[in-house]
Amino acid sequence: MSISTKRGDDGTTSLLFNKRVPKTHPRVMTYGRIDELSSALGLCRAHSNDATTKELLLSIQKQLVHYMGELATADEDQARYQEKHGAQAINAGMIRTFSDLIIEKEKDIRFEGWVYPGDSLADAFFDNARTTCRRAERGVVALQESGALVRSELIQYLNRLADLLWLLGREHA
Repeated sequence: MSISTKRGDDGTTSLLFNKRVPKTHPRVMTYGRIDELSSALGLCRAHSNDATTKELLLSIQKQLVHYMGELATADEDQARYQEKHGAQAINAGMIRTFSDLIIEKEKDIRFEGWVYPGDSLADAFFDNARTTCRRAERGVVALQESGALVRSELIQYLNRLADLLWLLGREHA
């Protein structure tokens, strides 16, 4: 099976459950931002020397696959998606994990004033991932504001993740 199906040569792509939409569809644009975030996290993982951080980032990348799946599902198919994939969906427990990590890391990280990314290659990648996460978050909010079904946990997840990435950047500076 080839990765090149040529089905998108006309400027369309498929959402889950075989719904064809333009590649500029808000859902496509939004899950594309999550894909960019996963790539940015891959750079962070590649440049971190901390095994625990690498494991955390890989776990988040795996969660983002399910995040993209939910975004790549039309409103009328959301119940069907949840029935089939709901066990892996972004949930309050994942958000709590981020919140707990933030509280823990804030105990050890001291900062004053504005932070300028680039003290190390790793910290620059974490700050790039953070800004990519914020762009993705704005996209998810815009999708929700357009009237699409978007669970509040999806927005909360990205909001906490961006905060966590900022702290990870400080650890890697």
